[in-house]
Amino acid sequence: MSQSEQTVRYPLPVEGALDAPADWERLRRQCPVAYVELPSGDHAALLTRHEDVKALLSDPRFARPTAADNAARLAPDGAGGSAVTSNNPLSLPVKGEPHQQWRRQVSKWFTAKRMTALRPTMTATADQLIDDMVERGHPADLKANVGFLLPVYVICDMLGVPATDRDRFSHWSDAMLSLTRFSKEEIETAQTDFVQYMSEHIAAKRDNPADDLLSMMIKEGEGHGLSDSELVATGMGLLVAGHETTANMIGKMVAMLLADRSRWQQLLDDPTLVRTAVEEALRFDTNLGFGLRRYISEDIVIGDETVPRGTTVICSMPAANRDADVFDDAEEMNLARTPNPHLIFGAGPHSCLGQALARTELHVVLEALLRKLPTLELAVPAEDLERVEGLLVGGLRQVPVRW
Repeated sequence: MSQSEQTVRYPLPVEGALDAPADWERLRRQCPVAYVELPSGDHAALLTRHEDVKALLSDPRFARPTAADNAARLAPDGAGGSAVTSNNPLSLPVKGEPHQQWRRQVSKWFTAKRMTALRPTMTATADQLIDDMVERGHPADLKANVGFLLPVYVICDMLGVPATDRDRFSHWSDAMLSLTRFSKEEIETAQTDFVQYMSEHIAAKRDNPADDLLSMMIKEGEGHGLSDSELVATGMGLLVAGHETTANMIGKMVAMLLADRSRWQQLLDDPTLVRTAVEEALRFDTNLGFGLRRYISEDIVIGDETVPRGTTVICSMPAANRDADVFDDAEEMNLARTPNPHLIFGAGPHSCLGQALARTELHVVLEALLRKLPTLELAVPAEDLERVEGLLVGGLRQVPVRW
C-alpha cells in the first residue's frame, strides 16, 4: 500500500484548541491525496497542499455535494443538519451559469463601497458591546459578549430581520451545521421552524419592502428572479454564514493574539498593522472546521494521482495555509505578513461571497478592542481553551478575558 493509500481518521487529532494537527506536515510532504475515514465510516480524499486545494476550489466543474450525488456521508448513521447532509428541500444552484447568476444578484450587497458605508455603524455597535461587557465586569466571555453579537446585529440588519430573534437564529444555525450535536428529530424540527420563519419574512418583504438585501432581490427579480423557495434558501444561508463563522473567527482571532501577548503589544505599538494582522489570523487559524467538500463528477489528476469520479474530496484550507512552499516561516504568526495568499475564503467561482463583510467586521472589532481595552488578556491559559464540538464549523466554546 502506498503512502497516499493509507487511511487515517478524520478529523485529525489536535492537542490544544489553537494547535495545528501534527499530521498536516507529514501529509503535505508525503500525500498529495490522503484517504481518510469520516465519522460516518465512509471514506473521502483529503487535500492539504496549497497548490492542490487552490486548484480544486477554483475548478468550476466541481461543487459541494448535493442530495443527488452519491457522496460520502460525514455524520454517523447519516445524521446531521442540512449543511452536512446536503439534504435540503430548499436548494440553490451550485454550479454553472445559474450559480453565477445567483452570485451576481447577492454580491451587489457585499461591495467594498457598501462595506465602507456600513463601517461607522459597525464601529458604534462594537464600541457599545465592549462598553456593556466592561460594565458587567471581568472575567468575561469575549465570544458571547462581542464576537457573537456584532455579526448577528449586522447580518440581521442586512436581511431586515429583528436581532431580538438572535437566539432562535443561533439554535437553527447550529442545527443546520450539526454533525453530532443534535438528534435527527431536533434537526428536522429546527429546519421546519427556520423555513417557516423565513418564508413568512419573505412574504412580508413582498408586501412591505425596505432597504435590505432580500427586498432588493425581490424588487430586482420581479418577473425573472429567484423563486420564493430560492429566496428563502438565500435568507437562511446568509443568516447562518453571516454570523456563525465570523462570530467564531472573532473569538479565535483575539485568542490567537492574546495567547502570545507580544502580538497584542505589537498591535498596540503599531495599529496600522490591523489589516495585515487580520489576514494573518485568518491564515493562522487551525480550527476552521471540517473543510470544504467537493464532489468529483469526473476523473481528475491531482499531483501524480488520478482521483476517480464519485470521490468526495475535502479541501483543508487551514492545512494549505501552513504550506511552507507558499508561506515563509509558515508555522509562525507574522502580523506584518504580505503578500498573504491564504485560502480561508476559498478560491474561484465558489469563493465566499461575504468575505468583504467578514474582513470589515474583524477589522472593526480588533480596532475597537485595541482602542478601548489595551490591557486585555486571556483569563485562562491558552492551553485550557476548548474547541466547539459537534458542528461543521470550528470555533472556541468560550474566550475568557480580563483587562
